[in-house]
Amino acid sequence: MTTTVERVRRSVEGVIEGKPDVVRLSLTVLLAEGHLLIEDVPGVGKTMLAKALARSIDCSVRRIQFTPDLLPSDITGVSIWDQQRRDFEFKPGAIFAQIVIGDEINRASPKTQSALLESMEERQVTIDGQTHGLPSPFMVVATQNPVEMEGTYPLPEAQRDRFMARVSIGYPSPDAELQMLDVHGGVNPLDDLQPVAHAHEIVKLVEAVRGVYVAEAIRRYAVDLVAATRTHPDLRLGASPRATLHLLRAAKASAALDGRDYALPDDVQGLAVAVLAHRLLPTAQAQLNRRTAEQVVQEILQQTPVPAASQRQAGLAMDRGYAHEPPRGL
Repeated sequence: MTTTVERVRRSVEGVIEGKPDVVRLSLTVLLAEGHLLIEDVPGVGKTMLAKALARSIDCSVRRIQFTPDLLPSDITGVSIWDQQRRDFEFKPGAIFAQIVIGDEINRASPKTQSALLESMEERQVTIDGQTHGLPSPFMVVATQNPVEMEGTYPLPEAQRDRFMARVSIGYPSPDAELQMLDVHGGVNPLDDLQPVAHAHEIVKLVEAVRGVYVAEAIRRYAVDLVAATRTHPDLRLGASPRATLHLLRAAKASAALDGRDYALPDDVQGLAVAVLAHRLLPTAQAQLNRRTAEQVVQEILQQTPVPAASQRQAGLAMDRGYAHEPPRGL
């Protein structure tokens, strides 16, 4: 696992300069069978990150440019009458790929955005009463601009809840931006990017991540974090049970990336903001006080008791049948 993931990481970081945390989160979502929402201002490399991740893996890739006139059938596909066969023939849409890049997803109408709901959750598409399965692995990487409101439609709560994590790339450091000028100034680095992993390798990695062990104390810790968002006075909408599941899956993937076959509270803590914040709706009073969902999640992390290290390792050893401490690596 570490060898394959390291190849993909180096490949993506060769395009996205100075953002190792963003690249790691992208790989975490990929191995956790989730979908990624990249939200940031124009020109910081949102689409570049999505393309670099897609091209680093030898799998099918489709890009959808979301516009106000985009139709749901452009995404899912359409049944066309075949004169020779005298029957309807299904023409797959752009969603039938292993990695789907949705550029400026909030520019499409809610009707078009809803075409992604079934595919992102159930990994299938239903057209004219017929259900069509999607390939594996399957991941939607969507981008959106949070500051440009002209001609955009905010993502509904049901849509945001289907994204496992949201990431903001941010501006690069002066040194990274200077290096970007040297690397990107004359050529497009995506032109020379070659696949460094095959789709079947990613499928095996996903299966390995499913087997990562999570002790009961850590599972309860994740549940407590999510439950705290539902009762917090600064939030009018807390995280859903799907968020708890996504947090657990992401923690497993994070542990696997570190070479462990068991998760720690650190894995949950490090992903809580990215997994939970975009699902939360602050109250009107919190917005007047300029309280963000990210700040609320950080506050919940500070207030929620963390499983003690001794209890954590002892519980892990007993649950898994080890006499002393658990194994330290895969």
